[in-house]
Amino acid sequence: MELILREDVQNLGFKDDIVNVKNGYGRNYLIPQGLAAMATSSAKKVLAENLKQRAHKEKKVVAEANKLAEALKQLEIKLTAKTAGGDKLFGSISN
Repeated sequence: MELILREDVQNLGFKDDIVNVKNGYGRNYLIPQGLAAMATSSAKKVLAENLKQRAHKEKKVVAEANKLAEALKQLEIKLTAKTAGGDKLFGSISN
């Protein structure tokens, strides 16, 4: 029996994996618990489209994070504090 996992299942697979299991395990445990759904041809197409959209969204998020990282690299922050005779700070830095 071919199923699409809706959640990670230990010793079986991760979410959105297509797995082959014995009929009884699929019908009596995975499907009733909501851990899997039947892998029909239409369900496989929907899964492929969802994975494609998720990959596109993740690519956008990574691009935005890289852009923000570049902006932060150019930022310079200076903190001033009183020091004792050497390089030791005393007190605490607040505000």
